[in-house]
Amino acid sequence: MKPKLINSIEEMSTVCRQLKGKIGFVPTMGFLHAGHLSLVSEAKRKTDIVIVSIYVNPTQFSANEDLSSYPRNIERDIELLTNLDVDYIFFPTDEQMYPDGYKTWLNVDKITQVLCGRSRPTHFRGVITIVAKLMNIIDPDLMFMGEKDFQQLVVLKQMIKDLNFRTKIVGCPIIREKDGLALSSRNKYLSYSGRKKALCLNKSLLLAQKLFNRGIISSNKIISQMTDLIEENECIIDYIEVFDQNTLEHIPKLISGSRIALAVIVENTRLIDNIKIL
Repeated sequence: MKPKLINSIEEMSTVCRQLKGKIGFVPTMGFLHAGHLSLVSEAKRKTDIVIVSIYVNPTQFSANEDLSSYPRNIERDIELLTNLDVDYIFFPTDEQMYPDGYKTWLNVDKITQVLCGRSRPTHFRGVITIVAKLMNIIDPDLMFMGEKDFQQLVVLKQMIKDLNFRTKIVGCPIIREKDGLALSSRNKYLSYSGRKKALCLNKSLLLAQKLFNRGIISSNKIISQMTDLIEENECIIDYIEVFDQNTLEHIPKLISGSRIALAVIVENTRLIDNIKIL
């Protein structure tokens, strides 16, 4: 049975108020891949009703980023979600989400200014605002998000805690191709050669784990070797950071449970990835 497609905020909110059972919510920007579908599958396992939003949020893109070219295919998305027996798809317009005269923005202090926030200073304001709006409309019990965008996960958990939303976030593992490349809608931008070069992200993270296993714990030494591997593949590093996974604060020495994240420009495409050190 096809999911019910809803465009109206008022209708979506009314439907959700009338639903009986635990609501699971998966926010997406569409052009779905196996990573998104794994979130939907987890939502199906843990809740009674599953709602997926598809909305390319303009306020999380900077002026020089890929808003106009961001991949979209709503017909394919609906087919994929139909196969997973999703109950509702929320597919609002910009006019619905940001009507004329819109003036309200949310931010989380400090933890939005590191990692991706350094090179994308307005990104998290857009993410936090749109997720808060979606949660207010749908009021889900559980919201399912992937760990690939690890900083986003931490930021949104903080927002939910600070603003007393009742929704709980369920963080789900990164889904990768067989060769280790983390799934991303932006992978489609890569040429065949760029796709091969992009493997250096995961390879550098696995190198970090190997170095830690050998007893090397200096963040600087590990980052240096990761840098060499990435630059050998003719990619440009935005950042490589070793940090506490709860606070996002830099740590000078790796310990088990800390996390390493990176953002790398492959050809003209910015990709992110991370790993938890075990």
